[in-house]
Amino acid sequence: MSCQTGRVTGVDAVSIITTKRDGGELSDAQIAWVIDGFTRGAVADEQMSALAMAIVWRGMTRRETARWTAAMIASGRRMDFTDLPRPTVDKHSTGGVGDKITLPLAPLVAACGAAVPQLSGRGLGHTGGTLDKLESIPGWRADVDVPRMREILADPSIGAVVCAAGADLAPADKRLYALRDVTGTVESIPLIASSIMSKKIAEGTGALVLDVKVGAGAFMKDHGAARELATTMVELGTDAGVRTVALLTAMDTPLGRTAGNALEVAESVEVLAGGGPADVVELTLALAREMVALAGLDIDPADALADGRAMDHWRAMVRAQGGDPDAPLPRARHTETIRAERDGVLTRLDAMGVGVAAWRLGAGRARQGDPVQFGAGIEMHAKPGDPVVAGQPLLTLHTDTPDAIPGAVAALADSMTIGVIAPTGDASLILERIGS
Repeated sequence: MSCQTGRVTGVDAVSIITTKRDGGELSDAQIAWVIDGFTRGAVADEQMSALAMAIVWRGMTRRETARWTAAMIASGRRMDFTDLPRPTVDKHSTGGVGDKITLPLAPLVAACGAAVPQLSGRGLGHTGGTLDKLESIPGWRADVDVPRMREILADPSIGAVVCAAGADLAPADKRLYALRDVTGTVESIPLIASSIMSKKIAEGTGALVLDVKVGAGAFMKDHGAARELATTMVELGTDAGVRTVALLTAMDTPLGRTAGNALEVAESVEVLAGGGPADVVELTLALAREMVALAGLDIDPADALADGRAMDHWRAMVRAQGGDPDAPLPRARHTETIRAERDGVLTRLDAMGVGVAAWRLGAGRARQGDPVQFGAGIEMHAKPGDPVVAGQPLLTLHTDTPDAIPGAVAALADSMTIGVIAPTGDASLILERIGS
C-alpha cells in the first residue's frame, strides 16, 4: 500500500463507510487506514461520524473489534512497565453513583506487593470521576509524567499512581470519543469496548480487572448487554496479552453512603481505617483479590486492610502527587435535609436519581471542562433494608449554590420508596465473573 495525499491505494473513506453500511466486514487494511487518517485529519469528522453510525447499526466481528482497538493503540505511544521490580495490575470501572472504589483499592493492592498504574478520568453527567474526587484533596495533582510514574510505581512504600492519561495515549480514541458523544453513536458495544481497552492496553499494565456496572445508575442497565460488553473487553485484553477478568456488579443503589467528590474521599479514608460502609468494603476486597491473583501474589488483601498497610500506602500515594493527606477536605456552604414522611422500611434508593441530584448540586459537570464543586454531593443516612421513622433524616444535600437545591430535590422525588416489608433476595454486589 502507498499513501498519496491522505489516501491508500484501493482504500477510501466512502468505500469503508458503504462496506459497513451494507453489513460487510472491514478488512485489516481498511481499519488501519481509516483510524490513521482520522487521527491525522485526512478523514473528515462527518465521514467518521457516518462510519460510527454504520457500526452502531451493523456491529463488528471479534476480529474487526480487535483490529480497531489495535489501530487506536497504534495511533499513539504504548507505555511499558515490564522492567519494574513488581508485577503491574490495573482496574477499570464503567462508572456508577458513589463509585469511589479506586481510592481505597489502588493503595490496598499496592500494599499487597503489586504496582498499580491507574489512568483515570473525570466525571460527566450523573457518574462521578476519580480525578475529580482526588483533586478535592488540597495540593493533589492529576498530571504525572511517565518518568515520575515509574519512580512512584517502583517505590515499595507507594506502588500506586492514579493520574490522567497523557495526550499521546490512544489519541484516535480521544477524537472519536468526542465525536460519538455529539452524534448519537455512543451506544455500540464494539466502540465502547475498544475505547476502554485501547487506553488500558496502551497504559502498559500486565493484568486488568474490569468492574462492569449493571443497573439503574449504570451505563449498561441490562444484564445481557453488560455481559456482552464484559466478554468483549476480556477478549480484547486477552488477545493483546493482558491477563483480564471482569466482574459484573450491581448499580441499582448507590455504593456506600456518599455521592460527591470530597464526601467520597472521606468515606474512602474510613474504609482504609478499617471502617466504612459494608458494600464499599465488600467490593474493594472482591476486586483486590482478583487483582492480586492476576498479579501472581499469594496474599489476602483483607490482612493489608486490617493491619494499616493500605492506609500507609494511601498517605504515601497522596503525598507523591503533591497532596496533603492530613489537610481538611472542602465542605459545601449550604445543606438541606430530606426526611422520611412516615415509618417503615426503606425499600428503594434509586442510583440514577441520586446521581442526577448530586450532579445538579455541583458535584458533576454537563460538559467536559466544566468546573465542579468539591464539597457538593449527597449523604445517605439510610439504605434499602434499613428501618426508618417519620421525620428521620434520609439524605443530606451539600452545595455551594442553594439555587440548585430545588432541582436536586426534584430529581429525588421518585427515587425513594418506604414500605412495610424489608426487601428480600440476594443482595450481593457481585453478579457474575467473566474470564479465566
